[in-house]
Amino acid sequence: MSISAQDVKTLRERTGAGMMDCKKALTDANGDFDVAIDVLKKQGLAKAVKKGGRIAAEGLIFSRTSGTEGIVLELNCETDFVARNEDYTKLGESLVDLILEQKPATLEETLSLSLNDGTVESIINEHISKIGEKISLRRFQTMQVKQGGQVGLYSHAGGKIAVLIEVTGNNVTEETIKDLAMQITAMSPQYIDKSEVPEDILNKEKAIHLEQLRESGKPENILEKIVAGKLDKFAGEMSLLQQAYVKDSSGKQKVADYLKSVDPEAKIIQFIRYNVGEGIEKRKDDFAEEVARMTQ
Repeated sequence: MSISAQDVKTLRERTGAGMMDCKKALTDANGDFDVAIDVLKKQGLAKAVKKGGRIAAEGLIFSRTSGTEGIVLELNCETDFVARNEDYTKLGESLVDLILEQKPATLEETLSLSLNDGTVESIINEHISKIGEKISLRRFQTMQVKQGGQVGLYSHAGGKIAVLIEVTGNNVTEETIKDLAMQITAMSPQYIDKSEVPEDILNKEKAIHLEQLRESGKPENILEKIVAGKLDKFAGEMSLLQQAYVKDSSGKQKVADYLKSVDPEAKIIQFIRYNVGEGIEKRKDDFAEEVARMTQ
């Protein structure tokens, strides 16, 4: 049967698939739109499977606060160009809304949740087919208030880094919370206080320093004192309260000092920091080798 240009246009508007894919799907379905949509969905799944082995290390951190809770979510893609795609950003925002509403415990549970006319997994696969890149819901984490504090959010570089933080205190303002979140963004602490640094991490660091210092020939008791100072500095650099406060030009004020100056009773209860692609080994393309293969 003959497929009109208007039919192709209508199917494209409903599915977002390419014009030629829409025309072929309608032809195969003898003009039945519902069947054609099913055909396109199956094609989208096939394309998604093909792209499954690609590395998706770009993307955005989608984040939001709502009352006494907040969320950070990493949705990966292959290129920064796609991270600015409207369909991609709408997908990320809808996932944030869905997780805040449904409160799934795991990624697997999230992928099986209903979204639009399918599941989260099937909708992601449809976006893969439409956009042409691997898209992956890598991780998410929600924050619930633990001690009646304020939940704050800071998103940096258009969503490349996002920080959630809970702070208590009567005189703590939104500006204070933003300053603390910006500190976490810039300095990437792993703990709130140096007392939280695990013993096994400190012992490994101690062993490394002792091995290096023993070559100096100094007595063991002197070495122990030197290493104790190095470990204190090491733990402090990893811990938010002991870090140098980045907005203090003198470099002498610690975050703990800044917080005390705002409110002596204020406390940082928890924080979460997400950075796009952290821990993912990005693919390094050898373009010279690729051109050489093409000319063989």
